[in-house]
Amino acid sequence: MSHADDHQGTRRDFLYYATAGAGTVAAGAAVWPLINQMNPSADVQALSSIRVDISGIEPGTQLTVKFRGKPVFIRRRLQDEIDAARAVKLEELVDPSAENANLGPDAPATDENRAMDENGEWLVMIGVCTHLGCVPLGGRSGDFGGWFCPCHGSHYDTAGRIRKGPAPRNLDIPVTRFDGADAIILG
Repeated sequence: MSHADDHQGTRRDFLYYATAGAGTVAAGAAVWPLINQMNPSADVQALSSIRVDISGIEPGTQLTVKFRGKPVFIRRRLQDEIDAARAVKLEELVDPSAENANLGPDAPATDENRAMDENGEWLVMIGVCTHLGCVPLGGRSGDFGGWFCPCHGSHYDTAGRIRKGPAPRNLDIPVTRFDGADAIILG
């Protein structure tokens, strides 16, 4: 074997590696647009969270906003509503789970686990009945002073927990956090 044969083998190896490298880069360039199209579009990302100004919500009133195509109830509860919700024993509830996306799935449905703050003044829930997707009426309605779904007769208490009727679960609580004293972030 001469030095010329070693030189040819090295050049051949180089050509193989260069061709393989160029092919890898070309395949990556061809596949990247296919993978990138699976990312959410800019309008979807913009709606993934919203900031809601709560400075104008007086105690005893409720604001309804649209988030991800669903109504979200933001209620500033009165002390009697908080007291009524905290007096309920877990054994009396149809759904003992908090249904709070901010907590674990096993969190009990106590009022403290459903309210946003320790005092229990702020309650944020997705306003869709868990029976068939209707929108319950608020404003201290129903047999328990919370929300009432007139379509099929589901009654929710002042913490949004199902107490009577065909709905199987409490009203869901979305991922929510305070943004200062005058706003909350949904999502």
